[in-house]
Amino acid sequence: MKKSKNIAIIGGGPSGLIAAAVLANAGHSLGRKFLMAGRGGLNLTHSEPLENFISRYGAAADWLEPHIRAFTPDMLRAWCEGLGEETYIGSSGRVFPRSMKAAPLLRTWLRRLDGLGVKFFTHHSWQGFEGNALRFIDVSRQEITVQRDATLLALGGASWPRLGSDGGWVKILSGAGVDIAPLRPSNCGFTTSWSEHFSTRFAGQPLKPVTITHGNISHQGEVMITAQGVEGGAIYALSGALRESIAARGSALLLLDLRPGMSHDHLAQKLQISRGKGSLSTYLRKAGLSPVAASLLREVMTQEQLAHATPDILAARLKALPITLTATTGLARAISTAGGIKRSALDNNFMLIAKPGIFATGEMLDWEAPTGGYLLQGCFSTAVAAANGMLDFFARG
Repeated sequence: MKKSKNIAIIGGGPSGLIAAAVLANAGHSLGRKFLMAGRGGLNLTHSEPLENFISRYGAAADWLEPHIRAFTPDMLRAWCEGLGEETYIGSSGRVFPRSMKAAPLLRTWLRRLDGLGVKFFTHHSWQGFEGNALRFIDVSRQEITVQRDATLLALGGASWPRLGSDGGWVKILSGAGVDIAPLRPSNCGFTTSWSEHFSTRFAGQPLKPVTITHGNISHQGEVMITAQGVEGGAIYALSGALRESIAARGSALLLLDLRPGMSHDHLAQKLQISRGKGSLSTYLRKAGLSPVAASLLREVMTQEQLAHATPDILAARLKALPITLTATTGLARAISTAGGIKRSALDNNFMLIAKPGIFATGEMLDWEAPTGGYLLQGCFSTAVAAANGMLDFFARG
């Protein structure tokens, strides 16, 4: 009979949990499992055609493609339904559990892992390596060492550190000779210089639908006005490009099309109505535009410019309203993390070249993707690949 291996999985997010399932189903007991459960809803994946889906991973698409094809969105849905959690496709193409909540799926998942013999150790903090062993501080603040046959690191990035992913592993792995790209915010908001009046009045209000453009990249969706700037699904989709432009040039120009379903000429025609002596807001409202659109015009045009603007000029501004973004809202507030362990630091099975027997997965790796199911699918697919890579590592002796 094949001897069970002592496997440590450090990190209890989606990557760690699904890797535990793969390894436990292969007959191995897992010696370490540190759980950090997610909050809120669970957008599992997306239903768009696989070719389009893979393109969402940008520069990392060629790296992740074979692993996503090996564990596709349809396979993820089948896996969830194997746990008794039916999924469905929403109107946006996103895939959710029928319950629309993460908790029922997580509870079933954990029960299944418990039945497979997985042991959970919460409130343990990984401190690094001690020879071939792993060093932790446990719940009583005592230092312990753990021997293992192999380890899977699934510690996430560094966004929302209060939930457990603080990026502390970067120092440990860098010290062990692992090449790591700096961690940066992804799917994040951005700051701009709103006037106090605009910020006070419109913070928390959405613009939808709106098309945003940066360089040659455009995306239609929702933009949320914040006290400091902008965030929301459309912004997240362009966050990588916006972030890199700010890093290179100190700012990024974002163009907002406030009427994406209407041509410039049609909008200019609607604006032909007489302004009379009413306010700009009243004039634009009669043309079908919201108060926030009028205020945005005031943010980018002077009173004199607005007073003399023709319908054609106003239409041009409303179809390409410029906002200068100056910074991200920070890594701690980002939904996810860019950067991480470089592809060159891993073999084809996601094992660290500098530390044989140590595997890494999920947001620890140097890739990023927009929200909408792509983040979780990337975590799930790389975790399945890393778990299978570990099984291959054991098979090769």
